[in-house]
Amino acid sequence: MIRVMVVDDQAMVREGFAALLAAQPDITVVGDAANGADAVTASRRLDPDVILMDVRMPVMDGLAATERILDVPSGATAPKVLILTTFDLDDYVFGALRAGASGFVLKDAPSAELVHAVRVVASGEALLAPSVTRKLIADYTRRGRPDNRRHSAALGSLTPRETDVLRLIADGRSNQEIAENLVLAEQTVKTHVSRLLTKLCLRDRAQAVVFAYESGLVVPGN
Repeated sequence: MIRVMVVDDQAMVREGFAALLAAQPDITVVGDAANGADAVTASRRLDPDVILMDVRMPVMDGLAATERILDVPSGATAPKVLILTTFDLDDYVFGALRAGASGFVLKDAPSAELVHAVRVVASGEALLAPSVTRKLIADYTRRGRPDNRRHSAALGSLTPRETDVLRLIADGRSNQEIAENLVLAEQTVKTHVSRLLTKLCLRDRAQAVVFAYESGLVVPGN
C-alpha cells in the first residue's frame, strides 16, 4: 500500500483528494495538514510514502515545508513530495523541485492523472513528462539567468553518454524513450541515470532537470 498525506489549506480540497485516493486499492491516506508547519510535524509522525503538497498556504508555504521534510539525516528515507498547484508557471514550484520534490501536478488535472502521479513518485520516479514542467523550468531559468560556472566541474565528470542521457531527462523523456532515442537497452539507461545522479550529487530526476538548465547544458527554447 502507498501511504499518502494530503496538505492543503482548503478543507474541501483536502477531503476531495483524500476521498479520491482512498478509493484506490493500492493507496491509503494516513492523514492531512492545513499548512506547511503542520505538514512537517505530521510527516514525522505519520511516515507517509508520498505527500501531496499545496504551494500557497498560511503559516508556512509548500516550498519551506518541502525543504524541511526532505532534510533528513544521511541514510534516512524521506517521503516523496508531489507539489499541487493551480498555476502552470509558478516560481514556488521550481523552488520546490530544487528542494527535492519529485514533481508536480495541477489541481485541475483529471482525477486519473493525480492517481497516476502518486503511483509514479511512489515508485521512485520523478513526474516530469508533462510539457508544462519543461515550460515552467525554461521560463524560470530564462528570467533567472543562473550562474552556471559552479556546475561546470560536476558536468565535466560525466561521460559523453551520460551527458546525452541527462539532456533527454531534461526534455522529460522516460527511460524507455531515452533507450529508443539512443538505441540502448532500457536497463543500460537506468544504469546511466543512476551513475549521473551519483556523480552530480542529485536526489532524483527532478533535480537532474533543474541541474541541466542551470548548468547551461540545456538552453530554454532550444
